[in-house]
Amino acid sequence: MHIPPGALYGIQTARSVDNLSFSGRKLGDYPSLVRALIAVKLATCRANRDARVLDAARSRAIESTCKRLIRGDYANQFIADLLGGGGWIGVNMNVNEVIAGLANSGRDNRDLIDPKLHVNASQSTADVCHTAARIAILEMWSELGAALKACIAVYNAKSRQMRRVMTMARTCLMDAMPSSLGALLGGHCAALSRRTAELERAVGALARVNLGGTVIGSGEGAPPTYRRRIIKRLNETAGPGLVLREDLYDAAQNIDDLAAVAAQLGLLAEVLIKIAQDLRLLGSGPKAGFGEIVLPAVQEGSSFFKGKINPVIPETLIQCGFQVLGCERAARLALERGELNLNVFESAAVVNIFDAIEMLQRSIVLFTERCLRGMAANPDRCASLPVHGRARLHKR
Repeated sequence: MHIPPGALYGIQTARSVDNLSFSGRKLGDYPSLVRALIAVKLATCRANRDARVLDAARSRAIESTCKRLIRGDYANQFIADLLGGGGWIGVNMNVNEVIAGLANSGRDNRDLIDPKLHVNASQSTADVCHTAARIAILEMWSELGAALKACIAVYNAKSRQMRRVMTMARTCLMDAMPSSLGALLGGHCAALSRRTAELERAVGALARVNLGGTVIGSGEGAPPTYRRRIIKRLNETAGPGLVLREDLYDAAQNIDDLAAVAAQLGLLAEVLIKIAQDLRLLGSGPKAGFGEIVLPAVQEGSSFFKGKINPVIPETLIQCGFQVLGCERAARLALERGELNLNVFESAAVVNIFDAIEMLQRSIVLFTERCLRGMAANPDRCASLPVHGRARLHKR
């Protein structure tokens, strides 16, 4: 096959791109995963040096190259389609070949580093990509977690601010009894807090990885010294807190830890959809709807009705929720369709979790800053409701 001049990758990457590409999701478009993969390769290099699998010259060459790549250089060389079949094979070979290609560039001996014999020594695609995917999700969670905590803080403040604003509670969309806007918003806040805690717990379980288990969990092909040292080396390169899975055979076969994260992302999306629908109803009108809250006007709502302002930010959050629920289903299908000793569909779960996290993070920031923070009660509308004679019965 023709390899473009200046390409750091080699023929295995080119073949995988030619054979397996369809989604447009290139490895280089996911910098968290690239960083995680390079951190894994750096750790394996050090453990292979400890085990005398790599000599000093080769280990130095691979290590220095990994340190260059982990800064984000050469992202355009990571061209494998993340959703290509073959159990991540295109992704792992892309990383191996780029490391080898960059390590060998400018040397008289252009074959000092072989992508499979040296960069991939003591490893399988299965344990490398399993481990890197979980490290990347842990990294991505930090931004989503921060966005959720900021949203909860604003929601909590709004709930306290509106706890004395009385309105009519509805059940089945019919009048029920007097309550406060703060009580409703407090329920929103409680649900978000609960879903954040459960999602954080599910993501935290991904710190258990299987590096050293090679293909099916047996560790075949990895020397004992390497296997004893690899998690220590991984914590040096990828950050502390990573531990070895208790059962490496289980880790190769079952990706229910990823499916648990997807399920929690789906539950979060459903709560956000419910919250956004509530705000659309409460802000509807302004003359013929509920009209009990006023949402910030961020842009024109209609090209036809003059001056019409629509709840575009809650609607954006709802549509994000639809997309996330699709990602959840795809991730759980990847769990269901695994068979026998290795789940080769893991990348489908991982990519959909990546996409769900990124969409949620962006939409929650928009919702918090451009809707929730500027949301206010409509005191005139609330005062017109027939609730104030009995309000004293429902004070907190």
